[in-house]
Order: sequence, then C-alpha cells, then structure tokens
Amino acid sequence: MLLATACGPDSGGKADSASVDGKPAGGTTSTTDTKVSTAVVSIFPKDGASDVATTGTLKVSAAGGKLSSVVVKDDKGTPVPGNISADGLGWAPSDHLNTSTEYTVDAVAKDPSGRESDKHATFSTVVPKDTFVGFFTPEDGSTVGVGMEVYLHFNRPITDKKAVEGGLTVTASPSVPVAAKWNGDQDVYIRPQDYWAAGTKVTLNLNLNGVEGAPGVYGKQHKSVHFTIGRRQVSVVDAAKHSMTVYKDNQAIKTIPISSGAPDHTTYNGKMVISEKYIKTRMNGDTVGFGGEYDIPDVPHAMRLTNSGTFIHGNYWAAPSVFGNSNTSHGCVGLHDVRGAGNPATPAAWFYDHSLLGDVVQVVNSHDQTVQWYNGLNGWNLSWSQWNA
Repeated sequence: MLLATACGPDSGGKADSASVDGKPAGGTTSTTDTKVSTAVVSIFPKDGASDVATTGTLKVSAAGGKLSSVVVKDDKGTPVPGNISADGLGWAPSDHLNTSTEYTVDAVAKDPSGRESDKHATFSTVVPKDTFVGFFTPEDGSTVGVGMEVYLHFNRPITDKKAVEGGLTVTASPSVPVAAKWNGDQDVYIRPQDYWAAGTKVTLNLNLNGVEGAPGVYGKQHKSVHFTIGRRQVSVVDAAKHSMTVYKDNQAIKTIPISSGAPDHTTYNGKMVISEKYIKTRMNGDTVGFGGEYDIPDVPHAMRLTNSGTFIHGNYWAAPSVFGNSNTSHGCVGLHDVRGAGNPATPAAWFYDHSLLGDVVQVVNSHDQTVQWYNGLNGWNLSWSQWNA
C-alpha cells in the first residue's frame, strides 16, 4: 500500500505550514488512515502460469474481506463472464476459457472497514493438439416439421460425452424437456418426449469453445441456431392398402395411392422424418447394395427418409395403374409423377410442395422390421424411457 505524505521538506517528521504574507495560515491539519487492508485476494492459476486447462482452473477468492470487483479479459480485450458468489468470497467464470489464449485478471476486495486490496495476474491456456466442431441440423432460421430432431455430427471422435453435452443446450418456447442420445462417438441426437408443438420456437446453443471432447482435442465453436416448428403434418403409409393419408393438424386432408417395397425388398415400418428434399436426383442401386438393378438419373420430387436410402419420391417409369394396387419398389415409397417433375398436378408434386423437412412419414403394415432409430432422424421409434436409457 502507498502511504499518503504531505508536500514539502520533512523537518522532524512535520511539514511546514502554509503562510500568507509571511504569517502562518489558520485551521487544523488533517490525517489519513494509513492502515493496510486486512482483505487478501488470491488468484489461481498464479501469475505467469502457462498451459492452463480451460475448465475448472480459474478461481479468484478473498479472505479477511469480500470481493468487490473481478475483471477477466482475453488477449483481445473480450471480458470473460463470471459472478462473485453471494458471500463475496469467491468468483469463477460462467463459461469455458478458450485454448491458446492469454488472460489477465484484476481483482479488488474490501475489508470490513472499507479498505481495498487488489491483485493482478496474467496466464495463458493450453495449446490443443487438435480441435473439433459439430455440423448441425436443422439450419439456422429454418421452419421445419414437428418431427425434426436436433442432430450434430462431430468431425472428431468424442470420448468425454458429458463435457460436450454440457456445451450444448436446446431450449424451446413453449418450454418442453429435451434429452440427448448418442450413436457412437460422433453423432448426437436431441429431441423432446413427443413431437414438437406447432409454432414452437427452438434454439440450439453450441458453446464448445474450450471444451475438451477427447484428450488434447478441444472445441472451437460458439454459435446459436434458431428454428421454428411449422404446422403439424404426419402422413401414414399403409403398405398393405397401397395408400398414404396425409394428416394436417390431426385432420386428414388427402389420401394418395402409393407403391411401396416389393415382397423381396420391403419398406421399413415405423416413423421416418423427411431429412432432405430434391426436385430431381439420381438413384443408383450400386450405392445401397442393389448392384446394377437400377440407375435412374432424374428421380423427381425425392425426399429422404433414412440414411440407408429409403425415399418417398415421384415415379414416372411405372404405369399409373401400379399406384394403389401393388408394391413394386426396392423399399422406397413411390407416388405417380411425370419425368422432369414439371407437372404440379401429380400426386408426387402435390406432396412435395406440401412437405417440410422434419415432417413425419409413418409406414404401417409392411412385412419388414421397424426402422432403426439412428437410421435418419428417426428417434421417435423409441419410447421416452428407451431414449433416456
């Protein structure tokens, strides 16, 4: 602590009084409280430390007093958020620190008499050996169907899944509980117990900066993704009756003749979510294990239901009499269409135009197993207890 002193020469420990016209000035002299503050500030890590972990290491505390101010900034001057505890004895960041970053800490504490004590420290965080990011679905700003799951694929295997989950939050308005489920070490899905309610506003926050997802592998992502749930549309395909009924807001609005998987290539049963849409796309049997059985360069109005190649799509190569009467596909659900996808009056065009990513297509009465929950965005085939298991 610096002690205040009077100006002028020191004579016997007393300063000369000021004078006017050679006469001493009147009044009394003032004194300053020179006692040292009893408050002691401690900062960990210590000043000059390097290779500091990004989580659980930065702490500021006070003894003999209470913290009144803690300011932490990175080397770009960006403040680190944090809060002084209710008892005034501690401070910790509310976020992870970034890797490869120098931080400064300036903290002040006051003792019961109001005297201040301060401390300064500088340290630098660990340099990662590798980094990871998550590629997410759906897109920011999109409007999607009630079956849309939040899905992330990480570009590096994750071994500390709990830490990564701590850097992911999904909130909804109106609020509903959500839960995450992993498939392997790179894919995580997040959904509520039931389909989202129409009109729900959903936000995914990725706060992965400084999160150690695997030894020496740290996240480099800080982003918010917002999307809106549109109207509720669930379409039920009855493979035995060769028909699909479209329900909008729980009311049947259209029944469409279809052709699903042939007896030797049946269509999955279960709830499947539209994850991609293409006006036209190529479908080649070589890519899904069917050898050279088909290669169609311009399949119209195609919408993906599974990662393994199940689509609901337009079909121009089959006779119109097929739809509603027989199952002839290699596992997809086909609707009558024209080549080039240019006729908006066809059933396939109508369904394409009235569908969103995230809409549900549920197949029943097919001679096949229920689709695996991770084969697409199809976690709705698990009960809530199974999802949380």
